Amino acid sequence: MDRLQEIARRRTFAIVSHPDAGKTTLTEKLLLFGGAIQVAGAVKSNKIKRAATSDFMEIEKQRGISVATSVMAFEYGGLKINILDTPGHQDFVEDTFRTLTVVDSVIVVVDSAKGVEAQTEKLMEVCRRRHTPVIVFVNKLDRDGLDPFDVLDELESKLSITVSPMTWPAGMGHGFRGVWNRHAGRFCIFSPHGKQDSEDVVIVDDVRDPLLTQRLGYAAEKLAEDLDMVGGVYPQFDRGRWLKGEIAPVFFGSAINNFGVKELLDCFVEIAPPPGDVLAEERSVSPGEEKFSGFVFKIHANMDPRHRDRLAFLRIVSGSFQRNEAYYHVRLERQLRFSSPHAFLADKKEIVDEAFPGDIVGLPDSGNFKLGDTLTAGEILHYRGVPSFAPEHFRYVDNADPMRAKQLSKGLSELLDEGVAQLFTSLTSGRKIVGTVGVLQLEVLQYRLEHEYNAKCRYQPIEMHKACWVSSDDPDVLAEFRRKREASCALDRHGRLVFLAHSAWAIKLAQDDFPRIQFHYSSEF
Repeated sequence: MDRLQEIARRRTFAIVSHPDAGKTTLTEKLLLFGGAIQVAGAVKSNKIKRAATSDFMEIEKQRGISVATSVMAFEYGGLKINILDTPGHQDFVEDTFRTLTVVDSVIVVVDSAKGVEAQTEKLMEVCRRRHTPVIVFVNKLDRDGLDPFDVLDELESKLSITVSPMTWPAGMGHGFRGVWNRHAGRFCIFSPHGKQDSEDVVIVDDVRDPLLTQRLGYAAEKLAEDLDMVGGVYPQFDRGRWLKGEIAPVFFGSAINNFGVKELLDCFVEIAPPPGDVLAEERSVSPGEEKFSGFVFKIHANMDPRHRDRLAFLRIVSGSFQRNEAYYHVRLERQLRFSSPHAFLADKKEIVDEAFPGDIVGLPDSGNFKLGDTLTAGEILHYRGVPSFAPEHFRYVDNADPMRAKQLSKGLSELLDEGVAQLFTSLTSGRKIVGTVGVLQLEVLQYRLEHEYNAKCRYQPIEMHKACWVSSDDPDVLAEFRRKREASCALDRHGRLVFLAHSAWAIKLAQDDFPRIQFHYSSEF
């Protein structure tokens, strides 16, 4: 198979949602149908002793939440599927936003009982700005929830997108009987069971089939009425509009019971786009180009704590990546060679000899990479869109064990490279200040320092509203700002000037006093 054929069969997508909507459970079932795993794990379960494949970090297993993006790949229907399971908790939204820069489509999971939640709206806004195609999976139909029409109304009003139901449920909760597949024109009857690794459905091809009436009773008549209304109210799915981000196909199901997941996967592989063009600062780069290029969107230390490994996650944009080939690191301006690049199934890795646009490759890293770095075959390219956001939660950080100062320094350096938190040094006191987007990130940082680096840090409170980077076209203006606002200024790890505002009013006052200073709420400027 030649390079262009390999590119054409790549499908790279992210799964996003509000916490507890069933995102990681859905990921498990997609892996199950793809044959990547033989037994599905559970996010939280007293009966299922196996943790979810994508939740491989110890703190994820204990908390039952995802705190970092996991990368998983499998073959299905002749295609190479790359799934990125993202954190749902708002405190880890930075990781999710960075992940959305590397995918070609997105599956949004919505809890049928809770409907569209705030975090889902924020994630959808990012997808809309990037014109990323979105598929919606309405989960937990085996529980009582909102009426399907109410869910669709919420999707349209809160996510500002036209919806097209591809499947339609008959009943809900204890009365959930199955879904009609409008895309394939058949009904799948739901059979609840205790197993999580098999599917038990009966298929009929006509909504008026006597078997359907016999199995569903009065629900068959209501289903037929609902389908008539759906056909009159909602537009037919149009792949062209979907690729532009104008319409979203909607599927109903129950991930925990494997129900509706195969319909979602089969439709996805049929309509999902292969890797597309990516805009660099210098030009637009096509995946079909012969010369290799790619960028780092994630760094993860200690995926295997026994080996203290550190991996940079590279999204391949063009050409093909070859093992043991020398590539140009644009920021460092030097050649690097990789003898053991990895493909992923969460924390499980295997060495890969060749990879293509759309693939995610893990590069063993000794500190050469930072988020957003570009690798090429020699061309100077800068891919953007992998930002760090202005922190809103701050703590002074001190060493709690003087005998472990070296371990603390190394742990902070590596975890900050991942984007877990940001570190600022006060211009006046020289004290180290940790800043995060969410409070839970502070706890994750402290936990990982102790359990992965055998180092302990101690937090002390600091009253701070927000940190924002400052810049100016005039160096003298920037120097004056630094002199007059020195008590509220710090340097980030890269030596850039940061304004630490104690309140929103302080930011407004600084903006009024220094109109030639630009205030940035993202590190990418």
